[in-house]
Order: sequence, then C-alpha cells, then structure tokens
Amino acid sequence: MQGTLTFLGTGTSMGVPSLGCNCAVCTSEDPRDKRLRPSLLVRWPCPDPEANQPAAKAPRNRKGLLPFPPAQNGPCERVVLIDTGPDFREQALRSGIKRVDAVLYTHSHADHILGMDDLRPLSFAMNRESGPIPLYVTPETRGVLEKIYSYTFSPESKYPNRAKVALKDVTGGAQVNEVLFTPIPVLHGDLPITGYRFGNAAYMTDVSTIPEPSFKLLEDLDVLIVSALRHVPHPSHATVHQAVRWANRIGAKQTWFTHISHDLGHAQTNANLPEGIALAHDGLTVPITLPVNPA
Repeated sequence: MQGTLTFLGTGTSMGVPSLGCNCAVCTSEDPRDKRLRPSLLVRWPCPDPEANQPAAKAPRNRKGLLPFPPAQNGPCERVVLIDTGPDFREQALRSGIKRVDAVLYTHSHADHILGMDDLRPLSFAMNRESGPIPLYVTPETRGVLEKIYSYTFSPESKYPNRAKVALKDVTGGAQVNEVLFTPIPVLHGDLPITGYRFGNAAYMTDVSTIPEPSFKLLEDLDVLIVSALRHVPHPSHATVHQAVRWANRIGAKQTWFTHISHDLGHAQTNANLPEGIALAHDGLTVPITLPVNPA
C-alpha cells in the first residue's frame, strides 16, 4: 500500500528564524530555511471495502435494482501525526489536515506537545465518526500531558469543549487501522524517548544515542528520518557528523535530517552531504510503502 509522509516542521524547539537573531540562516530568503517546530504527517488511502468482494454480491437496495450509495463523499484517507508542537494549528492549515486518526508522541517536551489542544475541532468530528482520537504515549509523556492538560484528562473536569482524545500506551506499538507503528527506543540526552517505524520508513527526532538493540528495528529501510541539530556537539542532540554515521550504518535508500538549528543553511549544508543524505524542509512530501497489518 502506498502512502506519503510530510514534514510539517523541521526546526528546533525555538524554530527558525529564532527570535532576536540576525544570523545568515535566520535572515535567509530561502523558504527552506524557515522551520517550524518538528512534526510529521503520515497519510495513506483507506482500503477499498469492495476490493475483495465479487461484483455479483455488491450491496443493493430492497428492490434489488441499484447499489446502495457510498457511505461517504470523496476519497477516504487515514491521517496520523507524530507530535503536535506549538505550531500545529498553522501546520494543519498549511497541509489541509481535515481529520486525524491518531497521534503518536515521541516525548513530553514543549516543542512536541503544546499543540495538543488544537486537535479539538478535529476531535469533535472524529468522535462522532469513530470515538476519541487515540494519543499514543509512554508513561512519562502521559504524566506530563495529564498535568498540563488537566482540564482535558481529569475525570473531575467539567470543561464542555475539551478535546475528544484518549491516552493509549505505546509500549507494545500502535495499530492505527491497517498500519502498525513500531516504537524504537532512543535517548535524548539521559531521557528515554520514542522513535517510530512504519512500513519502509522510520522517524527519530531529538535523538542523541541509538541503543544497539534499536538498530535491529531499522534494517531494510527505504526512508530514514533522523535529527541532526548542528555541527557543534550538543549534550542531548546528534550532530550532523553523528547522524551521517548512523545513516551510513543503517543504509536506507534515502536519509532525511530534521530538528535542524539555525546553524545549518539548507543549500550550503546539502551541498556538503553525501549522496542519499539531505536536510528535509517544511512541506517536503515523500512517498512510502506501508504493509497492511490488519488489527
């Protein structure tokens, strides 16, 4: 099954341009140097419900003359987000997001969770269709979300328009309709956080260390997405050099770097990266293959 991934944001926690900064990247006129907070959008078409049904058995009305009308208008698609940062509303408008089937969180830092409340208008429609939007989290992220958004998650909350969402444990993976998202344990400094593999693609942001067992989960990739903050070492983020070494070891057909600081100009950095490795940019859409894994 063919799907796509779109980079909603490829910047750091401060975004690019960074407030008050007049560096060459923050003042660049290249639109690829404008980076919202990091987030990923994964889309794929709904399976055809009649794909495996003989034509003679197509549903008909009570007189047996005409097929019933389709249950919905227009093409159906699944929509999954990885993180909802403080720029999520703007990102959703830019990308034409009309629905969200699930959100997978990497960790609880502000640039990854502070757009959760902007799910509200989408969650009202989804709740009528299929129930609350599932938010897949680790226990650590659950605790932070429940504290910050107590008006959403507290059983004592009386806020009538709170988001229709439900926290789900991601430890064993996230089955979203037909597609399985497999957690990849990585480290962000000393903080254990979560990357995700889905089909032939994997996404790991804010990573400074990939534990040895996690490399087994990254075999046979076509698309690898990993953070590469800057050239200068950082205690909780990979440098470009570290990310290139990981990319070479993993051997994906194409590696995209994300969570990029204002130290890295898009065109200049890409000109010096090996073939098959490049900085991503906001709005970039990449085709992916997603195996169907029935729930």
